Amino acid sequence: MSRSQTVIPLWPEGQIPNDLKNRTIQEKIEVGNDGVLRISNIVLPTLSAYFPVKPNGTAVMICPGGGYGIEAAGHEGVDVAKWFNSFGVTAFVLKYRLPDDALWSNKHEVALQDALQGMKLIRENAAKYNIDPNRIGVMGFSAGGHLASTVSTLWHLAPQFSAFDKLNSVDVLKPNFAILMYPVISSGSKKHAGSFEKLLGKNPDPAKLELFSTEKQVSDKTPPTLLVHATDDKGVPVENSLLYYDALRKLNIPASILIYENGGHGFGLAKKQKGSVHGWPDGCHNWLIGMGLAQ
Repeated sequence: MSRSQTVIPLWPEGQIPNDLKNRTIQEKIEVGNDGVLRISNIVLPTLSAYFPVKPNGTAVMICPGGGYGIEAAGHEGVDVAKWFNSFGVTAFVLKYRLPDDALWSNKHEVALQDALQGMKLIRENAAKYNIDPNRIGVMGFSAGGHLASTVSTLWHLAPQFSAFDKLNSVDVLKPNFAILMYPVISSGSKKHAGSFEKLLGKNPDPAKLELFSTEKQVSDKTPPTLLVHATDDKGVPVENSLLYYDALRKLNIPASILIYENGGHGFGLAKKQKGSVHGWPDGCHNWLIGMGLAQ
C-alpha cells in the first residue's frame, strides 16, 4: 500500500541552473500505442514522492530511462515506486531535464544536476519523510541507469557541475546504495550510441566521453550496487553491467549482479515477462534485506 504522491520542485522558482529561459518548447506527456507513458521536453524538473503506509526508514530515488530523449515514467517510475512502497521503502520518481541545446547551456550537466539535487533534497528532508539519512539510494533504468551510475561515481565532483559550488559538504549528495537496471554504462565498443550522442553531441569531447563512461569512474567513494540485466538485451549490451560489476569488485565494493538469459530491454518490473527475469524484483528485495535496508 502507498499513500498519494507529493510533487516537489527540484529548484527554487527562476533558479534552474543552466536555463536558457526558452519557453517556446512545451513539456509533452503522452501514452503510446504500446501503453508506455513518455515525458519529453522537460522544463520543470521534480521529485514525485510515494510514501508507504509503514515506512522502514529506507528511501530510493528512481530515474526512469528513455535514451536521454524521453522518460518512461510509468513502468520505470511510478510502478516501481509503488512496488517499493509495498515493503516499506519510501520512493521518489525523478523527472530530470534531458540534454537539449535549445533549453540548456552545457546540456551534458543538467540531468546530473537534477539527480544530485534530488539526493540533496531527500537527505535534507529525511526527518520530515521518516527516512534514515544513511539509507538513501539511487535506482535507474537504461539511460536512467547511466544517470544513477553518474550520481554513484561523480557525486563527490559535484562542485564541477555548476549549482553545487557553495555546498558546505558534498556528502549530502552521496547515495548509500545503487540499483542499476539494464544500465547504459560504457562509452566504449559496447556503448548505447544514442544515449551518448544525446548527452554529449555528435562529436563529443574525448575527456567528457571518458568522464561519462562510468565503469572508468568507479572509486572507493562508489556505493554498494546491485545490477540487473538480460543477456539478450539488444538495446544496451549486457557487457555494460559486467564492466561496472568488475570495476566494483576490483575495489572490494559490495556488488551483486542478476543476469538473465531472456528479458530483452526495458522490462521494468517484468510482470509481463516469461522466464527467470520475472523474478528479479524478489532478487532485488532479497538484496535489500541482505544489505539491512528492508525486511
